[in-house]
Amino acid sequence: MAMGGCCGELCSYILEYDTPRIVLIKSRKVGLMNRVIQLGILAYVIGWVFVWEKGYQEFDSVVSSVTSKVKGVTVTNTSELGTRIWDVADYIIPAQEENAFFVMTNLIITQNQTQGHCPELPDSSTVCTNSSTCVPGFVGTHSNGVQTGKCVRYNGSVRTCEVFAWCPVENDTHIPDPAFLKDAENFTVLIKNNIWYPKFKFSKRNILPNISASYLKKCLYDRASHPFCPIFRLGSVVRDAGENFQEMAIQGGVMGIQINWDCDLDRKFTACVPKYSFRRLDNRELDHNVSPGYNFRFAKYYKDNAGVEVRTLMKVYGIRFDILVFGTGGKFDIIPTMINIGSGVALLGVATVLCDIIVFHFLKKRNYYREKKYKYVEDYDLGANEALSP
Repeated sequence: MAMGGCCGELCSYILEYDTPRIVLIKSRKVGLMNRVIQLGILAYVIGWVFVWEKGYQEFDSVVSSVTSKVKGVTVTNTSELGTRIWDVADYIIPAQEENAFFVMTNLIITQNQTQGHCPELPDSSTVCTNSSTCVPGFVGTHSNGVQTGKCVRYNGSVRTCEVFAWCPVENDTHIPDPAFLKDAENFTVLIKNNIWYPKFKFSKRNILPNISASYLKKCLYDRASHPFCPIFRLGSVVRDAGENFQEMAIQGGVMGIQINWDCDLDRKFTACVPKYSFRRLDNRELDHNVSPGYNFRFAKYYKDNAGVEVRTLMKVYGIRFDILVFGTGGKFDIIPTMINIGSGVALLGVATVLCDIIVFHFLKKRNYYREKKYKYVEDYDLGANEALSP
């Protein structure tokens, strides 16, 4: 019997059919609640989806190419090099990079190095008192060469393990302060940026049509007075990022020059313009400043009069400027427009669902409203009823 009852209930459930019933509730509270929810949904669809997110447009990501040209000269006077002038060919290393350029600001130079045997720099692993502490063939993580197994005099009071290396070995324990090329903050860079939105066949460059050759020769970027000038003073770039150029020049760093090309292509051609911003990319932790800055080494090789190979080793510190181009272009398209309109209409149905939940579960008259909303009808055989009637 239990099985029969369960089957009967299941069959009854399967064979039931429900159809919506419209109930008009004359209530200011319920009516106001419904309108507030509908207005909220409309505000979201119109304000956020269509106005802010431009839901009526199709979008494409920017394709970009960048070239840069740095200009500036400075003069230094040191005991190692004497009086020397530095131009672009000296401090831009390498001459060209992809979407970036490096400007040397500080330098440790070791001249007249030749391959031979010489004492290693003193540290905890190289200071010795006799040759028994020096291991032939040993190469440490920070070694300048291969140990020969001898303990030799480094200076009047210190002895270190001898190495086979480029001698004399580099001594980079003291970094010049102030920076060697402290005047680099007055150097300028011209950035040429071409962009393309392939989906819309739209292309443009950051040297805008209204920029003349005469203006380009004298302008410098300024966020307020010259926001579209493509020539930037390096010191101003670092300052606008909230950093101090002279402090950064000592050990180097990495700066980002950001070019934003967010364009509404439904507007006129001249409305699509670049927006520049700057930030430091190698974020410093003042309380944990391990391995700060940016530096690398390179050497210049030549042979002396005796035919011996000689090199000048340079450890350069500087600022690497990465040019980051990003943006999206949007243009009206009927397909996303219709999709978002349909989504908005569907969302309006949420207002009815929310109101039903509140009316039938939380209001004082919920039982009364349920009686008006739901009606249960039992099916019967009309012919049989007519036959039984008198």
